[in-house]
Amino acid sequence: MKTLSGGLALSEVLQQLADDGERDRISVGDLLAALEDRALGALLFVFACPNALPALPGTSVILGAPLVLLAAQLAFNRKPWLPGFIARRSMSRKDFQALIGRIRPWLQRAEKMLRPRASAWALPPMEYAVGLVCLLLAIVVLLPIPLGNMLPALAISMLALGVLERDGYWIIGGLVTAIAAAVLVSGVLFGAVQAVMFLGMKFFA
Repeated sequence: MKTLSGGLALSEVLQQLADDGERDRISVGDLLAALEDRALGALLFVFACPNALPALPGTSVILGAPLVLLAAQLAFNRKPWLPGFIARRSMSRKDFQALIGRIRPWLQRAEKMLRPRASAWALPPMEYAVGLVCLLLAIVVLLPIPLGNMLPALAISMLALGVLERDGYWIIGGLVTAIAAAVLVSGVLFGAVQAVMFLGMKFFA
């Protein structure tokens, strides 16, 4: 399958990296190199999607910080770049293969549906607004909120694919998911505050 840019589909690039027997570990920098000049949308998807699934140990630690930085770069129209201490973070190729094995079937289904349409939603200046939404969601993903990671990460994944393939319908769907994520996270935070206040009143009563 070919992408909007004419290269290999994102699912195929990720599978090639996972199948590279010359590597013992896959680093964040390896991902950046494999995606080369891909749009920031591809990178955002790669770092967001694992957080939308029941995560492998250490996944959020490795992928959370790059997600915030890449979302900020999309919001402020910067080229993809990550500092060395983040780019050197890695996981074993076995764990990476397992992760891609879980992501790829969903990504391949999405790739069959993605196509350029309602592209004004995926082009500047709307693209920068989408980046800002992704940045806010990425910050939420990093917070230790129970059940607070998966829906924001799903929204980022949808927005990222929409930007990558200039599909405005996916961006609209991602924005709706982002609103649902905001409602969910707000409810969880409100419930946590209420619980703390209740326990405090019981303790000091």
